[in-house]
Amino acid sequence: MTQPTTRRTVLATSAAALAVGCVGCGAENDKSSPATDTAVSRTPASSSASTSPAAEAFTQNELARTSDIPEGGGKIFKEEKVVVTQPKKGEFKAFSAICTHQGCTVAKVADGTIDCPCHGSRFHVTDGSVAHGPATKPLPKKSIKVEGNSIRLT
Repeated sequence: MTQPTTRRTVLATSAAALAVGCVGCGAENDKSSPATDTAVSRTPASSSASTSPAAEAFTQNELARTSDIPEGGGKIFKEEKVVVTQPKKGEFKAFSAICTHQGCTVAKVADGTIDCPCHGSRFHVTDGSVAHGPATKPLPKKSIKVEGNSIRLT
């Protein structure tokens, strides 16, 4: 005759199954279309023997190149939680990438707005002000410095 299954056995088995099921959950690559994917992840590339420490430090401090930011649009940098826009040629702005409505990360920059996927809030690329609710507060400004072709957070 078998023994009845205890609550402890069920919980332990469930926990083990969950742990096995989650192995590699964060390793899946996002294969979004480059035409619509404006979010950028900045994971440093492996350094080679020919890279000088000064050049490596410069690369690590650089958020983007000016050529990376489309005129009239922008790019989202998820790791830094910042979005950089270029409302007019040569004019660069930076804002928090966290929506002021409920804290979601904005997902795209298109048609002159920074768009939040959670509830549809949109913000102007020119000043971060609300273009369409439900958000009522603008995106907070972030300080950047443009030197030559380099854009850095300050």
